[in-house]
Amino acid sequence: MKHWTLEHEQGGIAVATLDRAGESANALSAEVMAELGELLDGLDRQPPKGLIFRSAKPAGFIAGADIDEFSQLDTPARGRALVARGWELFNRLAAVPYPTLALVRGHCLGGGLELALACRYLLAVDEPGTRLGLPEVMLGIFPGWGGMLRLPQRVGPGAALDLMLTGRTVDAKRARKMGLADDCVPPRVMDAAARQLLLSGQPRRPLPLLQRLLGGPLKGVVARSARQQVAKKARPEHYPAPYAIIELWQKHGGNALAAPEIVDRIIASPTARNLLRVFRLQERLKGFGKDGDFTAKHVHVIGAGVMGGDIAAWCALRGLRVTLQDQEIGRIAPAIQRAAKLFARKLRDPLLARAAFDRLIPDPEGQGVAHADVVIEAIFENIDAKHALFRQLEPRLKPGAVLASNTSSLKLEDLRTVLQRPERLVGIHFFNPVAMMPLVEVVAAEGADPAALQAACAFVRQIDKLPLPVRSAPGFLVNAVLAPYMLAALRAVDDGIAPETVDAALLAFGMPMGPVELVDTVGLDVALAAGKQLADGAEAPRCLAERVAAGQLGKKSGRGFYDWSSGKPAKAAAGAVPAGLAEKLVRPLVDRTQALVDAGIVADADLADAGVIFGTGFAPFTGGPLNHRRTGGRAI
Repeated sequence: MKHWTLEHEQGGIAVATLDRAGESANALSAEVMAELGELLDGLDRQPPKGLIFRSAKPAGFIAGADIDEFSQLDTPARGRALVARGWELFNRLAAVPYPTLALVRGHCLGGGLELALACRYLLAVDEPGTRLGLPEVMLGIFPGWGGMLRLPQRVGPGAALDLMLTGRTVDAKRARKMGLADDCVPPRVMDAAARQLLLSGQPRRPLPLLQRLLGGPLKGVVARSARQQVAKKARPEHYPAPYAIIELWQKHGGNALAAPEIVDRIIASPTARNLLRVFRLQERLKGFGKDGDFTAKHVHVIGAGVMGGDIAAWCALRGLRVTLQDQEIGRIAPAIQRAAKLFARKLRDPLLARAAFDRLIPDPEGQGVAHADVVIEAIFENIDAKHALFRQLEPRLKPGAVLASNTSSLKLEDLRTVLQRPERLVGIHFFNPVAMMPLVEVVAAEGADPAALQAACAFVRQIDKLPLPVRSAPGFLVNAVLAPYMLAALRAVDDGIAPETVDAALLAFGMPMGPVELVDTVGLDVALAAGKQLADGAEAPRCLAERVAAGQLGKKSGRGFYDWSSGKPAKAAAGAVPAGLAEKLVRPLVDRTQALVDAGIVADADLADAGVIFGTGFAPFTGGPLNHRRTGGRAI
């Protein structure tokens, strides 16, 4: 066989190893699945004492189905055939008379987890790269190869629906705790542990009585609660897949073939097509960080404010040694406190959180500069202050170090005039909140050193962010497109439309947050300053200027357009949304995005869509603002 190898060991155990030819990661293509069927044919004729599935790829077990094959589903019949292929094959695997075990090391996602669920046992290897989940909903589709049937049977319907409806993944320890994995073991003993578990005859952990009831007579209660939770975040007309998952589990036992009309509707939906596009765009952004061999071990951040402190914390969370500089230790202390909360929330394990905390080192004297592979300037937006800092930094940098600015409003060409080697300065522009926003703009000034830019992209990818190359220009891409959007929203408020109504219109459009709430979150003073630079000299909206003059700066001051005293915006009921309001407010964002592509600030329309989706949260189901317009989106 081309992709599978089957070895028979002494004692009667068979080991099936997947090593998909010509690929760095395993995926369940039609060819791989056909060979698996042939493998089972042979074992039917000569059954082993047990069968172990494993991967030969360092990247992981199986990443899922072959994404490229989804783009070929141009008819309902092809969609149903794809579902039937996996459903029938994995049902056959689940019914074999000998014990089976999936040895999961690294990623085990989508169809890969569905294969593992069809085995009697699942053994997870406890290492950082091991993640298990059914993220099909992120592509606008559903797990149709048995996941909707078998995952609820293993972990209970509540936990299973949570994983399937959010696309979240879990690590090996969490998988064992929730019953998804029978055990998790360190890599050094995984082979022996797999063979021992395979032949143990050990029954699966039974679900508690309440979970069995929730998966049986009380299914309706679980389904109703799940629909209510989904409705808070996703409208069925925008994201039909989560609603289809609930219906298929509740009414058809997870068998999508029993409801072909649902299969046809989901496969043919624009959402599935556009979310597949977004996935490809994400992979393209990741690719910018793969070329070259730059790897950072030590990062030095100057400026311990919200942005600088949170950049430093994120780098420490991702395993790098970080020195954080500011004028005195008292200015660094709040950033250290925020970092401790981040580590506790993200890592959960106190030992891992402590290790991350130890990697974040207060450095008021700036001694880390000379040792750092990446030096990031994140002080306040004042060109004279930045010039003075760069003069001090440049002589102390080690050869090959990346020198970067996190500036969001100043041109790199103006910042680098004091450098002996101006070509080495690049922009690495993070977004707030750093821990949540996946995109980082990597900014190139005219004549920038290509090696420095590539190293910056590699660093961004190293810390698990998405690098987007952009040219130096006011606002780059993301802030430049947000400015006219927020300006249009605040002009609507000036015209007498309530902030709540403006926000409701854009939430209905599919935005993750309304523009007025976004202004409150960013800070009204920041929005005012950015608007002066990015709004082509237009006068500031009256509602914005008056609040800034009154000291109402948004969330950080406790009041802006909304009252934030509780930590969340207190909103009155929205009024009736005027017809066409959302399209009117989104149009300036789309127009500015096209203008930036035309000006070469970003290389092409696809990258512009990727930047606006991952940098602003622009409704992913649309495939991005320019794709939305190109494919006949609503009047924009």
